[in-house]
Amino acid sequence: MSDLTLPHPLRLGVNIDHVATIRNARGGDHPDPVRAAEIVAGAGGDGITAHLREDRRHIRDSDLARIQAATGLPLNLEMAATDEMLEIALRHRPHAACIVPERREERTTEGGLDAAGLHNQLAPIVGRLLDAGIRVSLFIAPTPRQIEAAMRLQAPVVEFHTGEYAHAEGEAQVAELRKVADMAALAVKNGIEPHAGHGLTFENVQPIAAIPQLAELNIGHYLIGEAIFCGLEASIMRMRELMDAVR
Repeated sequence: MSDLTLPHPLRLGVNIDHVATIRNARGGDHPDPVRAAEIVAGAGGDGITAHLREDRRHIRDSDLARIQAATGLPLNLEMAATDEMLEIALRHRPHAACIVPERREERTTEGGLDAAGLHNQLAPIVGRLLDAGIRVSLFIAPTPRQIEAAMRLQAPVVEFHTGEYAHAEGEAQVAELRKVADMAALAVKNGIEPHAGHGLTFENVQPIAAIPQLAELNIGHYLIGEAIFCGLEASIMRMRELMDAVR
């Protein structure tokens, strides 16, 4: 039996994009996402996530090397499946690259990547990232079709989009939670490490965190928002406590 089927410590990756969003709203260098990365490292975070978008609305190219140099935490680079982003990933060699869908007009990532429908576009990009020693993750909806696509692409990791779960209530939320749990088990059964993220808060994280097959949660917007009221360190430490309490 794979050891991935056993309960294990759940990693917390903190997305620091929206520190850069605030910085870019007025220009200049403050607040600096590098300082946020340092706080993440000191507060018990296990990794830094940053999404370099085509329009550079938050993280900038120059931020990447500075973030990597600031802490010993692994960098998870969220990226669209484009030649430009592939070249940047190969130049910076982050620990991981999470391939996400991206549309210029969206406010945030609105759903999972259609790994099944985009196989021919994704295959060479996934292959080159893997050849470079970069852990590849596909940000997908929790469905069997997308898991099967990840298997065909030989992606070692998938990250389930939990937005539907986060926005649902009552029985609908229970059903969405079941989908994530079932697909996490299916991923592990097929040798893929499952992660999850999007829309997770202090109030809804624990049922997701309790899914034993999940290895990592990536949370950003909520933690940065809470930091306005209680500070980034306290925000991360509270999320860490909630996750650990059910594992």
